Amino acid sequence: MSTAGVISLERDTPELARTYEQAGILQFHHGKFLIGPLALKSGDRVLDIGAGTGRLTEFVAGLVGPTGRVIGIDPLENRVAIARLRASGTLTFDVGRAEDLSRFGPAEFDAVYLNSVFHWIADKRQALREIERVLRPGGRIGLNVQDPTKPHESRTLLRQAIEQAGFGERSSESHRVLGSTEDELKALFAEAGFVDYRSDLRSLIDLHDDVDSVLGRSEASAFGNFLGSFSSEERAAIDAAFAALVEAKRTPEGLRLERYLRFAFARKPRSRTVTSVS
Repeated sequence: MSTAGVISLERDTPELARTYEQAGILQFHHGKFLIGPLALKSGDRVLDIGAGTGRLTEFVAGLVGPTGRVIGIDPLENRVAIARLRASGTLTFDVGRAEDLSRFGPAEFDAVYLNSVFHWIADKRQALREIERVLRPGGRIGLNVQDPTKPHESRTLLRQAIEQAGFGERSSESHRVLGSTEDELKALFAEAGFVDYRSDLRSLIDLHDDVDSVLGRSEASAFGNFLGSFSSEERAAIDAAFAALVEAKRTPEGLRLERYLRFAFARKPRSRTVTSVS
């Protein structure tokens, strides 16, 4: 899920994984928006790509029941270790990446989903080709992804903080993601052979108790890539500026920050149309 100098999988730690598990309720809730349109039913086989610590995967296992099967994969071993505590006879977890699903056979799954994962994947074409291969004819795919035309409010504030701290020329080094616009997503899905594509951009409201909660969640979600290229002294200056900006968002309910995710769905055709040329 990375390219050199952009996103590193090596910065994750057991502590970040534990923080992610604690803060994961936010992604769990918006992940549920993926599940309904997939129309899962008892007995379905489902693949969760980028399962993290497995909270949503466990929920899905309950939906497909004892005759179904759910497999969660994630490239981060620390998160898979936590996820495996949720494993059962019908729910398993393993280390793996979206770009290489070779452990799975063709047409093995009824549905595949990626919850807040697609914007970390560098080779999106390869990932979608692999997903198309392992889906059965008529199988469904659902994902949500950050749209660079509508960044999270916290990302906008972070860039402002970096500028205020005097490092504006390095703002691209913060919490990098590889998001997709609507046009890019639609083209990628079509190129991979999916049909019935549909998507919508949703606004999600997060409430945090304090700035540390915002910073902790951002750090854990980016598995160590959040401000990872800045020194400790530079990071302290950016954190202070960020804290002041975020505190201005305080309401009686807490710190109110808005996030935006594009939710996209499609399916694999039930059959291929072959046109003969005479």
